[in-house]
Amino acid sequence: MHVLIFGGAGFVGLNIAQGLLERGHVVTVFDAAPLPSAAQRAFAPFGERLRVIKCDVTDATAVATAVGSGCDAVVMGAAITAGPERDAADPERILEVNLLAQVPILQAARRSGIRRVINLSSAASYGASGQRFAVLEETTPCEPVSLYAITKFTSERVAARLSDLWKTDVISVRLSAVFGPFERGGGVRDTPSPQALIAACCARNEPALLNEPGDKDWVYAVDVADAVCLLLETEKPQQTLYNISNEATFTAEAWGRAFASGRAGFTCRLAEQGETPSVPVFAPVRGRLSTTRLADEFGWRARFDCAGSAEHFGRWFDQYGRE
Repeated sequence: MHVLIFGGAGFVGLNIAQGLLERGHVVTVFDAAPLPSAAQRAFAPFGERLRVIKCDVTDATAVATAVGSGCDAVVMGAAITAGPERDAADPERILEVNLLAQVPILQAARRSGIRRVINLSSAASYGASGQRFAVLEETTPCEPVSLYAITKFTSERVAARLSDLWKTDVISVRLSAVFGPFERGGGVRDTPSPQALIAACCARNEPALLNEPGDKDWVYAVDVADAVCLLLETEKPQQTLYNISNEATFTAEAWGRAFASGRAGFTCRLAEQGETPSVPVFAPVRGRLSTTRLADEFGWRARFDCAGSAEHFGRWFDQYGRE
């Protein structure tokens, strides 16, 4: 199978690309940003099964050319994860990338007879409902607030409507709070995970001081990739919307302590009174995403808990993360 990943140089896209390559598939990464050096090194063994197109997702001509170049499936993952400041300063660009760019992709996929499209959405779609429900199911009413959340929820509805009208195969997935390999700072991600900030502190040989524990249903990017690969490979999934998350919650502080345990001289803890936190935790309290749909249909569950993801990421960090 040949899979085209829009936004493929983002860290979630890179984990999906790696998962597909490890399964023997061909991957084309389409992104305005180049592959980071860590990904270039990690993907080198896959040779010509990895292709890279450096172009903006809002270039409809380039999108149509890429989709029509013989791919079998498409992942729509290009997005600006904007904070309040960018919402206020540049709403047009956010809407352009996160929502309007979706339609030319879907149109090109329809013309080319693409077998399946996966739309990467977000737990942010639940919005204010996340404060009212302890467990968030795919049927829970959504009340998105930020432009990122609004565009993600709307992308699901647009994809579902066009898929119904055109009789095409489009699946949306709502990702919980994702962290893991290849995450880095950049121009499209205003709220990095605390795990990425903890790792950055380690790379600088500085203590990681968190402003709050950050209890959440954090999901490791490798688990996200496994679930997306499953949905791409399955002949006919029963649903058109799935949550991808972890059954258990844990704190970013606990994860940081587990990550630090194997690194002499590095500490991770809550900032004490009078100390300036070096790791802001962008993790507003919300309900946990239910993964019952994936579990009931496929038997899928996240493999990496707090300790397991810290250990796995630690090995990745030692090999690639200090660049």
